[in-house]
Amino acid sequence: MPHSLDPLARLMQTLTERAEKRPTGSYTTKLLEGGTAKIGKKICEEANELIEAADEPGDAGREHFIYEAGDLLFHTLVLLAHKSVNLEEVAAELARREGTSGLTEKANREKKN
Repeated sequence: MPHSLDPLARLMQTLTERAEKRPTGSYTTKLLEGGTAKIGKKICEEANELIEAADEPGDAGREHFIYEAGDLLFHTLVLLAHKSVNLEEVAAELARREGTSGLTEKANREKKN
């Protein structure tokens, strides 16, 4: 990858600290205090904006899509921090699935249910 993923790790660390300390005046604190419902609403909103941006043409559309992807990732990381789940845990789950067809993964989940 041309860019490091270190900014995601740093952001996760900041969000984890905010979840623990809940600093006054922080947007993250406001989200965290709203709980899963408030954070989930923002995730849904950002997901819809990402999908809409995906159909925008040209360089401006691409830039808007990247911007919205950042918003969605941010709010998803807030929910992870709210649930005391670290980004490394999610990465480990993705690594566990690596090399497994999505169709196979889905079929295995359906067998468990």
